[in-house]
Amino acid sequence: MSSFIKVGIVGYGNLGKGVQQAIAQNPDMELVAIFTRRDPQQLAELTGVVTEHISAAERYIGQIDVMILCGGSATDLPEQTPQLAAMFNTVDSFDTHARIPEFFSEVNQAALNGGNVSVISTGWDPGLFSMNRLLLQSILPEGEEYTFWGTGVSQGHSDAIRRVPGVRAGVQYTVPVQAVIDGIRAGETPQLTTREKHRRECYVVAEEGADRGEITNTIVNMPNYFADYDTTVSFITEEQLAKEHAGMPHGGFVIRSGVTGTGSKQIAEFGLKLDSNPEFTASVLAAYARAAVRFSREGAAGAKTVFDIPLGYLSPRSAEELRRELL
Repeated sequence: MSSFIKVGIVGYGNLGKGVQQAIAQNPDMELVAIFTRRDPQQLAELTGVVTEHISAAERYIGQIDVMILCGGSATDLPEQTPQLAAMFNTVDSFDTHARIPEFFSEVNQAALNGGNVSVISTGWDPGLFSMNRLLLQSILPEGEEYTFWGTGVSQGHSDAIRRVPGVRAGVQYTVPVQAVIDGIRAGETPQLTTREKHRRECYVVAEEGADRGEITNTIVNMPNYFADYDTTVSFITEEQLAKEHAGMPHGGFVIRSGVTGTGSKQIAEFGLKLDSNPEFTASVLAAYARAAVRFSREGAAGAKTVFDIPLGYLSPRSAEELRRELL
């Protein structure tokens, strides 16, 4: 692209920190400011860049090309994305799959009203995995598809348990059932329920005096997050959490087992193995921020998903360079 992309970051947790690092790795991007609900002066000492309270965002209209939103899907993004999409091009990682259609509709209206582009629900799932599900279904129309996540820390699910009353801190691991995976890779095509593919392990630090039974009940019955899985809740100390659960690994894969011609078996798989879930997700958001700006500069507006964006729009290289070097 011909000029620098000026970026704002909204939220400075693990994902926001990852986005700051990702911007530093993209020479066509420049970080203008970080927006937070915390005390911006204190946070500025950590970020090393201009840090503002989120209420000041409107003052940056015209100075920022795209806002990368780094809040959680449970409560932050449903409020923040429509508000900010009315003022800026935006990118987010909203990952509550069941609510994506209604989220898209609301954000689309806000972005159209503001004349902006808002890329929703990107990252690796939803995001890269979504693209591969679509690609493999299109290529192998006769077949079965399977998505597995983990073993790893889910940021969205961890955020959800931390918002349960009585929870001081916590982390959630998604664990695939290995025997099922091995069978699919061997060519089996079982019909699987959500519960048969994964289990969820939650490690929770409870507030002093909190009702642990109530916490457990709230977590295991939480719709869209835990209700459809075999979920265990283990209570640990803050020291254990810091020592044993400080890392944020993740990964997973999409497998499609299909048949072509007169019965040829075809198995296609896309996988990720990540040392840092938030840093990788942040890198995906940065690439889609570039795409949002490119669409905007072409005069587009409204909400978009990964299905609507050509891969070439993610790259800082020209179409000619991509054809010459990568095709």
